[in-house]
Amino acid sequence: MSGKLIVVTGAGRGLGLAIAHDLAGGGAHLVIAERDPDLAARAVVELADHGVPVHRVDTDVSDAGSVQRLADRVAELGGAYAVVNNAALADGVGGKHFQDIGVDEFDRIMSVNLRGSWLVSKVLYPQLRARGEGRILNIASDVAFYGPPRLAHYVASKGAIVAMTRAMARDAGPDGITVNSVAPGITECEATQAVPAERHDLYRINRALPRPQQPEDLVGAVRFLLSDAAAYITGQTLLVDGGFVCR
Repeated sequence: MSGKLIVVTGAGRGLGLAIAHDLAGGGAHLVIAERDPDLAARAVVELADHGVPVHRVDTDVSDAGSVQRLADRVAELGGAYAVVNNAALADGVGGKHFQDIGVDEFDRIMSVNLRGSWLVSKVLYPQLRARGEGRILNIASDVAFYGPPRLAHYVASKGAIVAMTRAMARDAGPDGITVNSVAPGITECEATQAVPAERHDLYRINRALPRPQQPEDLVGAVRFLLSDAAAYITGQTLLVDGGFVCR
């Protein structure tokens, strides 16, 4: 992937930042699409240590105008080879029975986690198609496969990512573009600090690999699915959760 331009959304912290570090370390050129300007600025400084071009575009993936501005800037940089749809709302979203989740709250989760991934892919897709090759990688979650309680809107958004990945792969295949997703388990990062202790304990007790999952545990799977080694893999979701979900 050396020299290829890759867009990573939500790359200001946690999984997104770990993915960006790994890709930059492999020589990829990056566009950091992050909503929080302070996190974006900090990420650019960190990533500069890899010695590759890193561009910052402040982006709200739930806003069509913002995403179009992202696409325009990426086009100026020569066009994207790959997109990693990582941006999502996960901080403190759980705890409510599905009947107690408000309509606005449900829509807010969907607008970022699902609609945002679709929108970024849609707007950047012409750049990938013009190359005749490319990668779209969506970040799902293992919650889509076991359905934890008091988290219905988030689970629905990530389950929809898995389903959308399959459909997008069918559409994108004739253009030489693969679409896959990875599904991490609960990961030790800022976004999961508010997750109740019992959920952390559930993972600790039931993982095949009992140690806590770190953001760096996901990056190898991401790198593989973006690489030439995965050129004939599409429409798939790879679980990376230490064996919590075995299927």
